[in-house]
Amino acid sequence: MGGPRFALVDDATALRASLGLLLPGLTFVASHANVECLLAERPEADVVILDLHLANVGQPQASQGPTAIRRITEAGYRVCCYTQEERRFVLAACLAAGATGVISKAATLEEAEAGFLAVADGELVVPPSVAGILEVLVRRGSLTVVSPRQRDVLAGRARGLTYAEMSRTLFLSESTLRGYWLELTQTVSRYLQVTSPGDIEQALGLGPGDLLDVWPEVSRG
Repeated sequence: MGGPRFALVDDATALRASLGLLLPGLTFVASHANVECLLAERPEADVVILDLHLANVGQPQASQGPTAIRRITEAGYRVCCYTQEERRFVLAACLAAGATGVISKAATLEEAEAGFLAVADGELVVPPSVAGILEVLVRRGSLTVVSPRQRDVLAGRARGLTYAEMSRTLFLSESTLRGYWLELTQTVSRYLQVTSPGDIEQALGLGPGDLLDVWPEVSRG
């Protein structure tokens, strides 16, 4: 007891019934088929594990994607997306909407549990494909105020390296590297949440309007 508390939002009945059993080291306090039920109950959870695709025949109007993320974060929860979605710009849009983590349902249970706990600690958890987008933004000067060491860690994450692997090549402890990543995530989160899709498109060399279907509305505070 005393550890982080998790709530699950997923339209798959089997996953809602089984995830807590599959991850006995985590404390699950609630599970819901949609965001609307979660917000109606307001469980005392620290992190909401969220499936991105929730609308189906039984709940066609269910909030999903960036809209769902925004609604949950505005209610005061951290969000970790747990999804089969693989499109990197859709996953990056989840971070822009306020998610703290994105974890693939294809990950091992050990990887998923470690990722959920990292999100509970405030660490930005992203797949290498999304870290690659962030690396391009840094390299092209769009995402600034990033130190050389933070760039090194970002480059390593974009290539799928573990902290142990980076530690051997950068000659720094794993705890030091985690510290650089945590500092970088604060900059990344602020940048993505206040940057328009047009600015992102220009920085990445995309065509105008390429991100409009997936990118959330810009929050100007």
